[in-house]
Amino acid sequence: MMDQSPAVGALLETLDHPMKDSAGRLRSAILASDEGITEHVKWNAPSFRFAGEDRVTFRFHPKGQLQLVFHRGAKVRGDRDSFVFLDETGLLQWPAADRGVVTLASAADADAAQDRIVELVGRWIRT
Repeated sequence: MMDQSPAVGALLETLDHPMKDSAGRLRSAILASDEGITEHVKWNAPSFRFAGEDRVTFRFHPKGQLQLVFHRGAKVRGDRDSFVFLDETGLLQWPAADRGVVTLASAADADAAQDRIVELVGRWIRT
């Protein structure tokens, strides 16, 4: 059973973004994928935690797209330079060695990639 945060629900309720519905569907799919995933609001967006640590956060800017930032918590880890994560989906772009970003340009892109994103989140939270 997924545990949706009332604060995240309230944030999404008032969100003015063309991909709001896609974000809601993706949020639900991620939460339903693993009972260890929880959510809260971080950087004025839904953020998913695993074992109490932030791991994946939505980004709603620029407004015409939706991004998911895959990170390894609030602090840079000592193994940053040697960190390796195999992205078989090809969805992740790497602005840093230990931080990936999935960019979705449209609702159709988000819907088409949803299963692959959920799979990525599942592997990422355990790295």
